[in-house]
Order: sequence, then C-alpha cells, then structure tokens
Amino acid sequence: MISGRALHFVFKVADRTLTAKFYREVLGMQVLRHEEFSEGCEATCNGPYANRWSKTMVGYGPEDTHFVVELTYNYGITEYEMGNDFMGLTIQSSESLKRAAAMNWPIKEQAGVKYLEAPGGYRFYVIDKPQPVDKDPVVKVALASSNLAKSIEYWNGLLTLKIFNKTDKSVLLGFSEDQAKLELIDIGAPVNRAKAYGRIAFSVPFDQQPAIDQAIQRARGKILTPLISLDTPGKATVRVIILADPDDHEICFVDDESFRQLSQVDPKSDADLDKFIKADKSRAK
Repeated sequence: MISGRALHFVFKVADRTLTAKFYREVLGMQVLRHEEFSEGCEATCNGPYANRWSKTMVGYGPEDTHFVVELTYNYGITEYEMGNDFMGLTIQSSESLKRAAAMNWPIKEQAGVKYLEAPGGYRFYVIDKPQPVDKDPVVKVALASSNLAKSIEYWNGLLTLKIFNKTDKSVLLGFSEDQAKLELIDIGAPVNRAKAYGRIAFSVPFDQQPAIDQAIQRARGKILTPLISLDTPGKATVRVIILADPDDHEICFVDDESFRQLSQVDPKSDADLDKFIKADKSRAK
C-alpha cells in the first residue's frame, strides 16, 4: 500500500496578471511561493517547452496541510488549447462567490452547482457554504475518464488510492479521508488533453518511490519520467517519478521528506510574483 499525500494540481496559465487577480482577489488564495527558471524542467513540469518559465504555488494555507494549485507560466506563450480532460476543481467558499459578485466576475451554474471560470477556462465549482477554518476548503479535483473500469483498476488497483464513493459514471478516490480527493468522471468518449493539460501531484516517503516504479513496470504502465532528482535554485532537491494513467493524465510522485523542505511558505513570494509580472515583456506585441 502507498501512503500518499495529495499535494496540488498544475495549470498552465497564459495571462499571469489576470490569473493572479483571480486566485488572490476572487478565490481568496494566498501566494505561498514563487520560483523562476531559466530553462525547461527535466520532468516537463512546465510542459514540452524549453524556454524560461515560472512556478507559483497558491492556496488556502501551507502546502504541508492544504491541497494547492501550481500555476506554471511559460514566457512568450500567450494561449493554450483546452481539451476535455480537466473537469473542474471544487472548493467550499461562499466568500469567493461574494467577492466574485462584488467584482462582476461571472458566476455560472451547471446542474445546480455554481462555478467560476479562471483565466484559460479552468472551472472552479463552489459549494455555497462558509469557507471552513478547521480543514482545507479544497474538496476535490475532477478529471475525465474514457473507461471508468480501467481508471479504477489503475488508480485503486495499482496506485492503491482508496475508493470513497462510486457510481456508474464516477468514482471518488484518495489516500485518506482528511485530504482533497480525485474524482474520475466517465465521459463516454476519448480524453483529449490538447495543450492545456495539467498534472496531479502526490508525495510519498522516499523509500516508497522505487516500489511505485517497479509496480508500474510490472504492469507495463507508462513512466514519463523515471526516478530523477530535480533542483530548485536555493531550495531543497526533490526526487520525482512521473507516470501517466490509461487516459494519459500525468501523475507526479515526489519524495515527502524533501518536498516538505522545498514547499515551505516564502513570505517574499507575493511581492516576487508582482515584481516578475511587472518586468515581463514577453507578452508584448
């Protein structure tokens, strides 16, 4: 059994200015850390790009205890084609709806559930109840599945995530009750990840990573990036392995020990993000 911890979901963003406004002023998330890189990531953290890029972690609290969002920005890339792979991220925060209304940010609705659309088209479904203070407001991330039985076999059977709820068309999975969950929804069609595809990340103890590697190899599953150590300037080095499920959803397993060091909240990050946004000329025509 894998003893994992749900960490974050990665979004590619084309407009850092508007994106920062949405997460900070509408959702009410904090900038937890901001990092700049001069060239592409060895584990394709920023997608198939070799250019300068940045990573901004935003959330409702420290990464040790909250599921957060990773915003990756590739300098010079002004748009990403959306696929049908990302179905939405659900939060509990009536406060965010009030802020959206006050700012005239569109509040939409689907099947009786209100949602806000982040720049780039990413949906945030909002449970219209007060934001909890004793637990993480992030409830779940939903991804598309072309074959629910195969998805369950992979995520529950191979990666050992527990099943918390299951219907004919969806399954809710996670490593423990107190963490944000992963929901897989059968769309009855092939999953198209297009260019805006993301990545979900979990941490596991360092000594469990080789076992994951071996299990995936035995099952002849996809390993996009074999075990590799990644450096972040001035911060901890973490070991990662990147997988792909039957629908090619990317999954990152980082070693928990190093990641806890890397992911400490940086008080300067909020100002750093603003500084780099202001200095960015790559979007100028």
